[in-house]
Amino acid sequence: MSHGAGGKATQSMIEGLFVPAFGSETLRAMGDAGFVEADGVELAMTTDSFVVKPIRFPGGSIGDLAVNGTVNDLAVSGARPLAVSLSLILEEGLAADELKAEVEAIAGAAEAADVHIVAGDTKVVERGAADKMYVCTTGLGRRDPRARMATDAIRPGDRILLSGTIGEHGTAIMLARGEFELDAAIESDTRPLWPVVNALLEETGPSLRCMRDATRGGVASVLNELARASQVAMLVHEAAVPIEPAVAGASELLGIDPMYVANEGKLVAFVAPEAADRALDALRAVPGCERAAEIGEVRTEPPGMVLVETSFGGKRVMDQLVGDPLPRIC
Repeated sequence: MSHGAGGKATQSMIEGLFVPAFGSETLRAMGDAGFVEADGVELAMTTDSFVVKPIRFPGGSIGDLAVNGTVNDLAVSGARPLAVSLSLILEEGLAADELKAEVEAIAGAAEAADVHIVAGDTKVVERGAADKMYVCTTGLGRRDPRARMATDAIRPGDRILLSGTIGEHGTAIMLARGEFELDAAIESDTRPLWPVVNALLEETGPSLRCMRDATRGGVASVLNELARASQVAMLVHEAAVPIEPAVAGASELLGIDPMYVANEGKLVAFVAPEAADRALDALRAVPGCERAAEIGEVRTEPPGMVLVETSFGGKRVMDQLVGDPLPRIC
C-alpha cells in the first residue's frame, strides 16, 4: 500500500521502473502533467485514478474528486484545463442511485471547472473485485503563455507560499470511515484550482517558479520532491502553516503529522522574493484562499533536504513520507 501513498516507495517505483522503461524526458521532470506541441500549440496532458473509500464523504465524493484532481494537475503545471476523458470501473451490484449521484457529481464539478467531458469508457467487474466504483481520468489543457515553470527552477531566496489551511481532505476521509471514535465537523477541501493559478500568473508572471497541488503525501511530500529536483534546501516555519483547530486536534490524537495529510484544493507555490508579497495578496483575494500564507523560504544548505523551524525555536528534518498512514484517500 505504501507504493500508492505518494512518498518514498512511490518515488522509488517511478524512478526505478517507470521512467527507465518509458524513457520520456517529460516523465523525468516528475511534473503533474506532461507537455506536447502540436502545430505550434503547447498542450498539457495528465492522467489519474481514484479509488477513495468511502466514495461519498463530507464535502465531496469520488465523482467531483476525480474532476478536481485532474484539472488541478493541469492548473499547477501552468495549463488552462479544457477537457477530461472519463473511465468508470463499476462493481457488480452497485446501486443505480449511487451511480446516478456520482454521474451528477462529475457533471457538476466539470461545469464548475469549466471543462467538458469529451470521451469515456465503462467496465463492470464481478462483485468483490472492486469497491463500488473506481474512476480513471485524463485531462487536456493548453499551456498559459504567462507560465514558464519547471520542477528544477527553484532558487535560494525564493519564498514558499501555501494557498490555505491543510489536511482537511485526508482527515474528512479518515473520520468518514468510522474507524476511530472521533467526531468533528471537517469537510474535504476538494475544489478546482485554476482561479488560484490564474490569479498568481496574472500578478507574478515569470516570478512564479513552480507550483504543486499537495495531494497524496501532503505538503511535506511536495516540498521534498521539489527540494530534490532543484537541489536546494527548504526551511518551513511551523508556526506559519495554517491549519484548522479540528484538523490539528484529530491529527494529534491519532499521532499523524498534518503536513503529510492529503489535500484536494490547496497548492504550494514558489515565488521569487521580490514578488512574494504581491503573490500572497493575489492568493488571499481568491475565494477560499483567505488564509493563504508564506510558510518558508528556499536556502542552499543542506541541498535536497527540508527543515522545519519548530514553535520552540529548534529545527528538525521533514523527510519524505514512509508507509501509508491514510490509504485510499483519493
